[in-house]
Amino acid sequence: MATAVTDPIWVPSEERVAQANMSAFLRYAAGVGATLSYEELYRWSVLHPAEFWATMWRFASIIGEGGEEGDTGDQGEKSAEGREPWSEVVRGLDRMAPPDPELGPRWFIGARLNFAENLLRYRDERDAIVAWNESGRQRVVSYRELYDEVARVAAGLRDHGVRRGDRIAGFIPNIPEAVIAMLAAASIGAVWSSCSPDFGVQGVLDRFGQIEPRILFCADAYSYAGKDLDCIARVREVAARIPAIELIVVVGYHDRQPDISAIPSAVMWGDFAKPGANELAFDRLPFEHPLYILYSSGTTGLPKCMVHGAGGTLLQHTKELLLHTDLKRDDRVFYFTTCGWMMWNWLVSGLAVGCTIVLYDGAPVAPEPQSLWMMAAQEKLTVFGTSAKYLAMCEKQGLEPGAANDLSLLRTILSTGSPLAGHSFDYVYARIKQDVHLASISGGTDIVSCFAGGNPIAPVFRGELQTRALGMAVHVFNEIGRPVVEEPGELVCTRPFPSMPVAFWNDSDGAKYRAAYFEKYPNVWRHGDWAELTEHGGMIIYGRSDATLNPGGVRIGTAEIYRQVEQLPEIVESVAIGQEIGDGASGDVRIVLFVRLRDGLALDEPLREKIRRQIRDNTSPLHVPKVILQVQDIPRTISGKISELAVRDVVHGRPVANTEALANPEALSLYENLAELRLTG
Repeated sequence: MATAVTDPIWVPSEERVAQANMSAFLRYAAGVGATLSYEELYRWSVLHPAEFWATMWRFASIIGEGGEEGDTGDQGEKSAEGREPWSEVVRGLDRMAPPDPELGPRWFIGARLNFAENLLRYRDERDAIVAWNESGRQRVVSYRELYDEVARVAAGLRDHGVRRGDRIAGFIPNIPEAVIAMLAAASIGAVWSSCSPDFGVQGVLDRFGQIEPRILFCADAYSYAGKDLDCIARVREVAARIPAIELIVVVGYHDRQPDISAIPSAVMWGDFAKPGANELAFDRLPFEHPLYILYSSGTTGLPKCMVHGAGGTLLQHTKELLLHTDLKRDDRVFYFTTCGWMMWNWLVSGLAVGCTIVLYDGAPVAPEPQSLWMMAAQEKLTVFGTSAKYLAMCEKQGLEPGAANDLSLLRTILSTGSPLAGHSFDYVYARIKQDVHLASISGGTDIVSCFAGGNPIAPVFRGELQTRALGMAVHVFNEIGRPVVEEPGELVCTRPFPSMPVAFWNDSDGAKYRAAYFEKYPNVWRHGDWAELTEHGGMIIYGRSDATLNPGGVRIGTAEIYRQVEQLPEIVESVAIGQEIGDGASGDVRIVLFVRLRDGLALDEPLREKIRRQIRDNTSPLHVPKVILQVQDIPRTISGKISELAVRDVVHGRPVANTEALANPEALSLYENLAELRLTG
């Protein structure tokens, strides 16, 4: 249970509250049943989801039209003036299960829209995209230029015969061409899927091999840590092993003209995009028409292919961007991500608001540790998004971004990917900016959005996510499946929401989908996070529930240990697992902690005792590891998350199901056959 905290670490000014989109939405929603209180708004949004989501559609000015239910063909006439573009907001609201044409849950029945049309509603000279890499600013694309570029690439796709439902893939760096290709595909109703170029061949095959794209967009190279890394050899092998790929469109990194003769059916971007094609025809399709295919991490087998619908993604993202992040047209927003993480999809949706999105391709600390903060100052960023790991790294290195850079326009810092520790909250307010909205947010690829996140009109409490997201009926269940507050348990969602996956790929009967979320609690989405609701209406995330530790029958979130250990200056990062001891009903679990130390340091008994004391004094004796070992590296997924399950499998002598999902699979060998972990007696 969390320690009670009564004083917030940050409170928004009255002016900020008055000018926030959330305040405007409170006033707007008051006309349809809510009150001018955020707590009441949240309650209304989950008790009356049809009214809430319809209100959100109107507030966000979603572009769409009405049609006959089940119509997936030609565009129909627009709805009559004043008539809603749907016949029913939601059907099957009592059925929290994979969407079903007959039983639900289904949203905005009869409505048709196009995702790209909503993101390309602005066609002026304002900056739409600013692209950076380790060498600095590379390119600026206006909204007018973006529309024209998308039109040319869409014309190239249509000339190749691409139709709605076809898969288009990107094995591509975080550059403007990735955004342009995605929007071009979406304008036709094709389905976009992407992964980062740091994936190995097998990692790409594990993903794209399942969905069989017709066209693959790629770059000849990408930059990382001062090096240009070739992609051509991997692209050639991927194309040879996925027969469905008919055409490969190559972007020349650094505007060069690479040799693509070794890749059959390859063409350069400039030759593919049709000159003179300046008008886009947007195919308006049903609300749940597939837009994206995203992937689970794949550490327990082949990645699950999650199909997300255009309408649900658009509505969720505009809600989170407009209300929970308070984005407006004048904002300049950045998130450190690759095209293989859902935060890329989330960032790109900022175009629907008309703001400027800033892309970055490369290492976050190259050419120097302050690189991203220097970029934030130069670009006059108002919203800076990153991972908890990056903020912890800045703290470890003693960086003072606020003193070294002009961050006067920075209004919001977002953090996700893993729980943000209390000391990282302290660091942000002491060393980055005192008056900033720090929003720790949490959701997942599964929902391409957030279950909990920021609230720009509410206080921030140290170590807490501020609020459950509007429209998301989030609870914490105890071991017997009852909702609890101020007690750790399983994070669940008890009512449907629009951005649930419309399907899993190659899962015709929904068995994989049901197994992923609905097996533990009937008619309830179990997300797999170990969490706690606080007295403030906020949330604390303790880590993945399948990685929780269970010494003496008490469940402990690994983040509770990391929060303490990684405050110690000697420790760079750590990973904790539960090692099974004993057999059957008489067995137990002991906590084993692996630590990576700063260069030149060695783990000795005084440091072990310092670690134990730090954990014991700030948590409980049950949290104290029985074994503490030093390692030189810690395995993590390609998206940067520590893979506790892989370490646990290696320690127990079990095979790791899919090492291709790891960025550094060679690190696993460090955990094999460690004498200190041998059990006796």
